[in-house]
Amino acid sequence: MENPIYKARRTPRTLTLRRRCKQSTTSIIQMGEAKALVPESVVKKEKRNEEWALAKKQELDAAKKMRFETRKLIFNRAKQYSKEYDEQQKELIRLKREAKLKGGFYVEPEAKLLFIIRIRGINAMDPKTRKILQLLRLRQIFNGVFLKVNKATVNMLHRVEPYVTYGYPNLKSVRELIYKRGYGKVNKQRIALTDNSIIEQVRVVYSVVLCKHFHCLFVLLLSFFP
Repeated sequence: MENPIYKARRTPRTLTLRRRCKQSTTSIIQMGEAKALVPESVVKKEKRNEEWALAKKQELDAAKKMRFETRKLIFNRAKQYSKEYDEQQKELIRLKREAKLKGGFYVEPEAKLLFIIRIRGINAMDPKTRKILQLLRLRQIFNGVFLKVNKATVNMLHRVEPYVTYGYPNLKSVRELIYKRGYGKVNKQRIALTDNSIIEQVRVVYSVVLCKHFHCLFVLLLSFFP
């Protein structure tokens, strides 16, 4: 059974008023749309936003493409360096075995890379020793540096031996040192070497991608020093 209240609401007069209100509202909206003019500043802003969005999209696409190419280059270099290092190790083992079969000994070539750590402070230190430590960039206890082995370096080490300890690192040692304690100076700031993007800023000078390729660092680190 139909509700009498609902029936009362649907009187002809009510329906007529609703139709008139709807028609008047529609006509007002149409007139407003016809008379409304978009300001020129709004048009320029929308155009500028579209240009910025397009430029941003192009920039992101270019960065994505560059990252893909860089990762591909990193993978190929890592594969090449790993192969070279394995070949060097196999050649060293072969030479040692040949020398052993002939009743002799194989003397490995002298190391070309040094890693030096300062272990003592400035107490009872003469000025010349202090100056040598400054030249070696060992200004604080437990500072460590890589150095190229040459006559000048060896002579300086002999003068400061009581204050430092040093050795000849291999690939494994270089990898662990860089991962754990490696820092570089970028824009005069001390930054940990944790990402390839940090190294890529100097890659143009040294032509090397680091962090995943410590064989390349191990081989080319000698060229970092003048």
